[in-house]
Parts: sequence; C-alpha cells; structure tokens
Amino acid sequence: MALLNFKRKSEEGKTTSPEMEAFLKGYSIEVMPRTAAKVEDFRALLPEGTRVYIAHIEGTPIEDMVATAKRIKGEGYDVMPHFPARIIKDKATLETWISMYQGEADVKQALLLAGGVTTPHGDFSDSMQLLDTGLFDKAGFTNLHVAGHPEPNMDIDPDGGRTNTYAALDWKQEYSKRTDASMALATQFCFEADPVIEWANTLKERGMNLPIHIGIAGPAKLQTMIKFAIACGVGPSLKVLQKRAKDVSKLLLPHEPTEVLAGLAAHKAANPDFNIEKVHFFPLGGIKTNANWAIENGGASTKPAAAQQD
Repeated sequence: MALLNFKRKSEEGKTTSPEMEAFLKGYSIEVMPRTAAKVEDFRALLPEGTRVYIAHIEGTPIEDMVATAKRIKGEGYDVMPHFPARIIKDKATLETWISMYQGEADVKQALLLAGGVTTPHGDFSDSMQLLDTGLFDKAGFTNLHVAGHPEPNMDIDPDGGRTNTYAALDWKQEYSKRTDASMALATQFCFEADPVIEWANTLKERGMNLPIHIGIAGPAKLQTMIKFAIACGVGPSLKVLQKRAKDVSKLLLPHEPTEVLAGLAAHKAANPDFNIEKVHFFPLGGIKTNANWAIENGGASTKPAAAQQD
C-alpha cells in the first residue's frame, strides 16, 4: 500500500496531510497513575475532549486510580478507567469500584478486559462476566469498551487460532444490543496496516458492527518497543520491529507510528465506511512524546486544548 504524500507544512516546518489529520481526529491515549503524575497540565498536550484511558496494573491501589481519574476529569477530559476482571475479587468489589469512580470522578465510561494476570484473584476471569453482572448498566455508564485482537491472542486461543476470540466477540456483539451504552473494540497495538485492514474487514464480514479503536504504539526507542511487544503478546507484526533492529543505525532512533497510521489513514480515506473509527495511543515512550508527535502530525485536529484558547 502506498503511503500518503505529506503535502501541507505548518509554520514550524512540520508536515501533515488531510487524510492523517482526519484519521487522528478524536484519538484517545492511555495513562497510568504514575505516568499521569509526570504531566503538569494535560491541557497543554491533549485536544479538547480527548478520551483518556487509565490502565489498572495489578497492585495499583484503587484509591490511586480514582484520584488520577478525578484529576484528569477536572482538567476537562473524559476518563475511561480499565476494569481488569482477573484482579477484581467479586461482585461487591466491582460495585465498590464503580461507586468510587462515579462518586469522586463522575466516571461514565469503562474499558472491560480480562487483564494481564494469569490466575484470577476471585470470581471473574473475563470481561463478559463483568458485563453480565449488570452493574455497569445499573450505574448508567454511557460507553463500554471491550478488547479486540488484530493478531491471534495465545491467552484466549492457545492454538494460535481465532475460535475463542470470535466466540467472545459474538457474545459482545449480542450484548451491545441489550445495553444502552455505546460499545466499541479497543485493540492491542500493532505495527502494520495491511493485516489490520484484513482483520477489520473479516470482522465486518462476520457481522460484527462494533466500531474499532485501533491500538497504536506511540514513539519510543526500538528496544522499548520490542520489549513491550513481546510482553503484550504481539506476534506476527513483531517482525516489523525485528527487521528494523537489524539496521544498527536505527537502533538509536525512536520508532514512530507514521507508516502504519499513514497506511490506515489512506485506506479510511478511500473507504469511508471502513470500521476503524478512532486511533488509541499507547504512549510507550512517554505521554509528552506521544502527544507532541500527534500535534506535529495531526494538524488542527490534534491542537492542544490550551492552544485552542489562545
């Protein structure tokens, strides 16, 4: 697939394209309490209305998660905390978390996923069980996102296939018909456009109409990128990084998402009904680095909230 020609230059000499600007509009980004604490003012980095996911890593106190949600919500952003099933002990704990988030940070959005731990801490092992409690609907959540996997996930399908993954997606598709919340798939990060396009088209052919928010790794050192890719189970597209790593001259340069996003943006521009709706950034090289890359490449659609008021 041919990459976009970056035609327009800003006053600072940065380049973008109408296709990339349109594709990056409304992107989301993921933070953790410890990474968010390093950001003095999100309004200096993120556009108005950006959705900020808050990753819940095993061992992070719920109080720290809620405090981070309250802080970011207070700066004017929609927050979407993770609810990892395997670290939630029981229904009572889930209800407590929901109550804390809503009472202190007015949270109305959630990403539900199994979580990275192997052995569940209690009653839940997957996002479907969380949804089945009915607690999110009872609390009036407006947006419920669930995980999508452009590449086979060995945790779900140990044989490297798609049988269990597709069964879970079919269940979530049916659930979307009986909830008032808007649902979407938020995916693991990937490094190649063509396999993502093929996967998204396959889902559509199978009758899946949930919009896809495609996971993209933000700029980071190549070694960092490879480490996270292996830890997160990113498989086939890892070869993109390994090929780059063979060029010693590139080891010291950050790996940027320009190529994969250009490919996806070009496809979206040519196929407006393409079911990838948004970009979701994993800021592996830091929130500021990721946000600045978006500002430099996204034109008006990624202009920070503070700058929009100048």
